[in-house]
Amino acid sequence: MKKNQIRRMAALTAVVGLTAAACASGSDATTNTAAPATNSAEQQDDAPDSTTAPAESQTPDDEAPAPTADDEPQPETGEGDPPPAATEGGGFTALGPATGEPIVLGMVNTEGVPGLDFPEMRTDTDLAVAYVNEHGGFGGRPVTIEHCAAGGSPETSQACAQELSGKNVEMVLLGLDLFPGYDTFAASDIPVVGALPILSPDYTADALFVTGGNATTMTAMVVLAVEEFDAQTIGIVSADNAGANGSEAALIAALDKAGLTYKSVKGGDNETDAGFQGLIREANSENPDLLVSLYSDAGCIGAMRGRVSLGITTPVVSTAICGSAEVIDVVGDDAIGWYFIGNGAPEDTQSAAEFDELIEPTYGPEAQSSLGLGALGITQLMTLARVANAVADGGDEVTGAAIYERMGTSTDILNFPNDSALQCGVSAMYPSVCNFEFPIGTYEAGGDIVTVPGFESASVVDYLP
Repeated sequence: MKKNQIRRMAALTAVVGLTAAACASGSDATTNTAAPATNSAEQQDDAPDSTTAPAESQTPDDEAPAPTADDEPQPETGEGDPPPAATEGGGFTALGPATGEPIVLGMVNTEGVPGLDFPEMRTDTDLAVAYVNEHGGFGGRPVTIEHCAAGGSPETSQACAQELSGKNVEMVLLGLDLFPGYDTFAASDIPVVGALPILSPDYTADALFVTGGNATTMTAMVVLAVEEFDAQTIGIVSADNAGANGSEAALIAALDKAGLTYKSVKGGDNETDAGFQGLIREANSENPDLLVSLYSDAGCIGAMRGRVSLGITTPVVSTAICGSAEVIDVVGDDAIGWYFIGNGAPEDTQSAAEFDELIEPTYGPEAQSSLGLGALGITQLMTLARVANAVADGGDEVTGAAIYERMGTSTDILNFPNDSALQCGVSAMYPSVCNFEFPIGTYEAGGDIVTVPGFESASVVDYLP
């Protein structure tokens, strides 16, 4: 498996580390608590305060027509027939350079603050802009971006909102912005699309998010627990910090709805090998059907090695961060028995090839380091390009407002690069989220992460708290 493929899926759901940085969520941890074990997914809804996640939905059966740009000459493809539509899950490579009137986008991203510095969201978004402008643009319109760096405070986010509103951008993209100036953008009739909702107001904001955060990622763990393992009891290990506590709160809300019993054990941000062994031993002490690890990065390595050292065979589910190349290259077959939410999508799709083509000039074909959160910027920009192409294909003028409207009502446009259908607002509890399906993968001896059969695109809609 190419490491780019592992990185691609891992980065798209790197929500634990992100939420840790966005520590204003303020969710309280629950240690060693249990919910009634009824194995029912039909209890009262109780939405968590500060989470959500990647929104993907039912892949359409019908093929969409090829994108065309409204009132603009079409790029030459060198073929007699038009290329497959980008809305179908590919099609960018065959499109020529965009030649229409430029579309100006704004982007707000948090940078330059200790613990809140995400320049890769900007730089990797710019990679996607360069790529898409060579391959059709936004429905034939070349893309330019006005960037503004927020400083992790309401005042700096508001300053960016005012600055971009004054530049007459047609749409604003949110990189990682803790306090978006939604009211300011609305007053200027500027639609807002975000990469990832971070705090609770984002989930009901006048905006659309191409991926999500904790609520759906954590709910996907419950989907796997119920549908793959018929689990009744869960053991949880996590760090005791704001980010992990927010993830845990979202997980517990989904476990409560599904009626699963759980035991949660807290550790430090940086544990020793003996410390991780103690956490795993305690979480597994009541013989749960499934373990959940909310650790990330080095914590993934410690938890994997701790489980093996203890001879514990209980399967473990985590976010895709633990399935990244950096982790798997270190632990090898110690990852047997681990499952990864958001990892394991098919690698032989046109979208996967285009993702690798996009990043290869900068990161190389076999780069060892993860793209990290920058992959969310690529996802956002390229998904919007598909929406813009669908607008053009329908014969309408490609504008920021038209792209936003088409995205908000779509059931047939596929996100990039996972190729699941956008379904904005399918959940009344999370109306701004547009993606509710995940691939779920598992590690196989020898180094491959493969899709769990039946979980190529697992929907969390029926399990959302």
